[in-house]
Amino acid sequence: MAAGIATIWVPVEDMDRALAFYRDTLGLDVKSTSSEWSELDANGLTIGLNARESASAASSGGAVITFQPDGTIEDELERLSARGVPIEGNISDHEWGRILPFKDTEGNDLQFYSPPQR
Repeated sequence: MAAGIATIWVPVEDMDRALAFYRDTLGLDVKSTSSEWSELDANGLTIGLNARESASAASSGGAVITFQPDGTIEDELERLSARGVPIEGNISDHEWGRILPFKDTEGNDLQFYSPPQR
């Protein structure tokens, strides 16, 4: 049985580019760096950036990292768009909350999530 999440690891092609995205665009704190493995703090959860040996196309249906926005989802859409981040659709509203899908510099699926306003 799993006792919790130790680390979420994300495959990256270019460690410097990926670090810049997660640090500068998403505002996460860098815990450690190397050319093969780097760690960031996402509010107490470690995100590990794992350098791949060779490029491979990502298949659809993989894991998605979901972040809490610092402000509103609209604010995050504006901020990400201004930085040229690939937005993967519109903000969508659901009874369980709102999401804004986007991609990191390495093509990994990410999103912002806000719970429903009641």
